[in-house]
Amino acid sequence: MRFTKTVVDGVLMIDLDVIEDKRGFFARTYCEEEFAAAGITMRPVQCNLSHNKQAFTLRGMHYQAPPHGESKLVQCVRGRIFDVAIDLRPQSQTFCRWAGVELSPKTRRMLFIPDGCAHGYLTLENESDVSYLVNAKYTPNAGRGVRWNDPAFSIAWPDAHPTLNARDASYPDFQC
Repeated sequence: MRFTKTVVDGVLMIDLDVIEDKRGFFARTYCEEEFAAAGITMRPVQCNLSHNKQAFTLRGMHYQAPPHGESKLVQCVRGRIFDVAIDLRPQSQTFCRWAGVELSPKTRRMLFIPDGCAHGYLTLENESDVSYLVNAKYTPNAGRGVRWNDPAFSIAWPDAHPTLNARDASYPDFQC
């Protein structure tokens, strides 16, 4: 695996090293030792799968409040998404900055999002499936979010009129 820094501290793009032949390919998507060598200390305790029927479906921007914060390793296993992480850590040098990466099975790329960052994505194709490993179990009453189009972040989404649920559209303005 190859780990590449983004503009947000701790958010890393991970490109898979693939062994390929006429049958297809094999790639390791998680190795505790390789992640530790890249500065990631994550022990997955939950694996989630999200199916999205339509292109331009937006899910996010979600996080869990302390002490239930979670780190995520996100991979698009079918279709294509624009995956985004926002730094919500006030002490971070990249506070309120965002990183966005296109993920798909063709790119064989994943995104690591550390605790303290909000996460969300926009599907770019119909029938997009997103799988992510998480280092903490979901705690419903710790669930929080920031609005996908909040001017505090000015995220450059590939589509300005996504389909999203009422909760994700109604988060109040965030103060950076």
